[in-house]
Amino acid sequence: MNWITNYVRPRINSIFSRRETPDNLWTKCNECGTMLFHRELSDNLNVCTNCGHHMHISPRARFKALFDGGIFSEVKVPAPTPDPLHFKDQKRYPDRMKAAQKQTGEHEAMLVVTGEMGRTPIVACAQDFSFMGGSMGMYVGNAIIAAAEEAVKLKRPLVLFSAAGGARMQEGILSLMQMPRTTVAVQMLKEAGLPYIVVLTHPTTGGVTASYAMLGDVHIAEPNALICFAGPRVIEQTIREKLPEGFQRAEYLLDHGMLDRVTKRTEMRDELITITRMLMGLTPAVRGDLPAPEEVEVAEAAAAVQASADLPVETRKKK
Repeated sequence: MNWITNYVRPRINSIFSRRETPDNLWTKCNECGTMLFHRELSDNLNVCTNCGHHMHISPRARFKALFDGGIFSEVKVPAPTPDPLHFKDQKRYPDRMKAAQKQTGEHEAMLVVTGEMGRTPIVACAQDFSFMGGSMGMYVGNAIIAAAEEAVKLKRPLVLFSAAGGARMQEGILSLMQMPRTTVAVQMLKEAGLPYIVVLTHPTTGGVTASYAMLGDVHIAEPNALICFAGPRVIEQTIREKLPEGFQRAEYLLDHGMLDRVTKRTEMRDELITITRMLMGLTPAVRGDLPAPEEVEVAEAAAAVQASADLPVETRKKK
């Protein structure tokens, strides 16, 4: 046995060899190209700390930052008929669904939850663009109806975060029928006198924009979000003209009266708390609680009160 070859050399190589860095520790900003440490990026809600570019964020991560203590409860959504048209393109529709579920860890493209936001009880739902482009199928329609019914039952405002490429083509006309269905759900909220607030995130397009995403009492958008029915490329090819700079982006729509606010994701929670409490006729939110008194301070105060009680009445009057 060659001791140097078999033991010493591998040991030295293992110590001084270049260590591999995991690929998921850094994320490159698509806008400015800055490499961002994953923990720093997640703490900033997936907003670039250099240029402020808003990257994709999952519904669960969004709700964790939105609700008090990151605590929320999911609302059960009725499951529709799977693959009603037996649709197949390059892949079968059920295979695409399984791939999306495996990639995102979610059952479908929308998550409906309840919880408290700044001690304000709300119902919230959010679309996940990573799940088949957040496309609106029968499940998304059922989710919005379930969210509206839960809000009416609990007498809470509904906050919806939209992010979609439009209707889901694998469900054909059935996906387009979700436009009137969700419009009826929004009308339920209005008849109950409950606020419906829509936060439009990048991108919100197609039939989603043409239905529930633009029916809110208040419309807020994240910076530079694309919000439209037909995309700018389709419009340019149709009219054969160059569109204005920033056309169909959140700031452009705000300037032309289509939105009420454009708010950074890191400031969205405070904005939503203020608006929901105002619309519900509640007092302004409590910004923070006073710290609990120390046990020593409580004991000293109790001892002082007891000592004062033991003194004669004349002595207490003099004090």
